[in-house]
Amino acid sequence: MLGTSLVLALSLGTRHGFGLFLSPMSDEFGWGRGTFAFAIALQNLIWGLVQPITGALADRFGARKAIVTGGLLYALGLVMMGLSDSPLSLSLSAGLLIGIGLSGTSFSVILGVVGRAAPPEKRSMAMGIAAAAGSFGQFAMLPGSLGLIEWLGWSSALIVLGLLVALIVPLAGMIKDRPLPAHENEQTLGEALREACSHSGFWLLALGFFVCGFQVVFIGVHLPAYLVDQQLPALVGTTVLALVGLFNVFGTYIAGWLGGRRSKPRLLSGLYLARAVVITLFISFPISVWTAYAFGIAMGLLWLSTVPLTNGTVATLFGVRNLSMLGGIVFLFHQLGSFLGGWLGGYLYDYTGSYDLVWQISILLSLLAAALNWPVREQPVTRLQKAGAQA
Repeated sequence: MLGTSLVLALSLGTRHGFGLFLSPMSDEFGWGRGTFAFAIALQNLIWGLVQPITGALADRFGARKAIVTGGLLYALGLVMMGLSDSPLSLSLSAGLLIGIGLSGTSFSVILGVVGRAAPPEKRSMAMGIAAAAGSFGQFAMLPGSLGLIEWLGWSSALIVLGLLVALIVPLAGMIKDRPLPAHENEQTLGEALREACSHSGFWLLALGFFVCGFQVVFIGVHLPAYLVDQQLPALVGTTVLALVGLFNVFGTYIAGWLGGRRSKPRLLSGLYLARAVVITLFISFPISVWTAYAFGIAMGLLWLSTVPLTNGTVATLFGVRNLSMLGGIVFLFHQLGSFLGGWLGGYLYDYTGSYDLVWQISILLSLLAAALNWPVREQPVTRLQKAGAQA
């Protein structure tokens, strides 16, 4: 738990601050916001596309190798991002390298470790604790990232963050994950995929997670710039994202705790409905420092609370043998949403001069996600029920 929590804190804490680099990089090179937004959107797309492969390798050969490789690529990507001077170099560093690096150092691989280590009755809670640690990293590292930008400039700040992320490599030594031993009648990789793909609940979870990705990346990347557009100081945007990270510690912990006692799909529906309400209230009233802070607190409670509930439901439905891979496929949909939210925010801003349309899309998607998660039945597949009966 300690090893996985520290890796998540470094990985997600650094990623959470990428929005702080949008304005200084765009201003220095004369880019529209769409250029930076596309690189971050590409990062999320690459992360999602590679995640099922990284997850399958972690399931079969243990998570440590995936974490070490991911940590090295993540650190290299940050250093190269700090040296970027063109849209192409930014996309290769922030998009390609960091995207692959995140696939080995984030939720699907890390929560696969936790899911295999924790007993079923405590699995949701354990995932919530690990996710909460990642959230604390988001809270703790945002002020540090802003301080580095103000002290050293955006380029040197990214290089320092790259050196910090390199600490993931030695931290991987704390993680004692081993793949579960194969049994005589063990599922093959293809059988596991076919079983999941034939289950309606798997696709409903994946489509709901698409909405989560759209919202968190749009807000994480574009909220600081949005608040500056509303004539608020840049520090306010950083503080709001820090509040999101801080209150997400409580939100993910509570979600994990509730997931062990209530229906996880119904909890997911409630979370998405709550997001729709919070976003509607935020854009319906005049923006001030205090409404921005209130939005950060409210969204923080709902931010990544979806993660332990979604991954916990996948584990309940299909077991933990292929959890990193199957969780990775669901996460791919999250990242498709992340790509669209990050890129569309920049594109529509450059096209219309406003983020209003993207906020409205976010509200409608919340309602859709709530409807998608409601009918999911939290019941193990027939294979697991038969195995339990035989045991």
